Amino acid sequence: MKKIYTRLLVAFFAMSMVCSPVFAINVTEVSKEGTPDAKTVNEAVSAFKSLSKREKKAKLKEVKKVVRDFKAAKKAGAEPSTNTLLLVILAILLPPLAVYLHEGAINGKFWLSLILTLLFWLPGVIYALFVILS
Repeated sequence: MKKIYTRLLVAFFAMSMVCSPVFAINVTEVSKEGTPDAKTVNEAVSAFKSLSKREKKAKLKEVKKVVRDFKAAKKAGAEPSTNTLLLVILAILLPPLAVYLHEGAINGKFWLSLILTLLFWLPGVIYALFVILS
């Protein structure tokens, strides 16, 4: 469920940035938290709603392409080395959590790491390091 909400949120913001020239111009108006102000977001949403059905469909295709490219770059290992270092430290402390953060989902690798950690801590650490560094 969390994964679906995250994808929808990313798609919405990407669509807002791609679809609205107002948002692109006002991107410098960012608050201290690092998020755009409410006025800018409302303008971007209203600009998107004013588009025709064909234009909306084209913009959604562009957003999907950007998201696909981002996922491909992430799978290709375009992560900064700082993230890998932090995951290695976390793998020593909490191996299943490190595997989950690396994979981005609860899958077979996570469950195997959890079982190995519960049985004996050291095999869980070794497996987590193997998953993160491979």
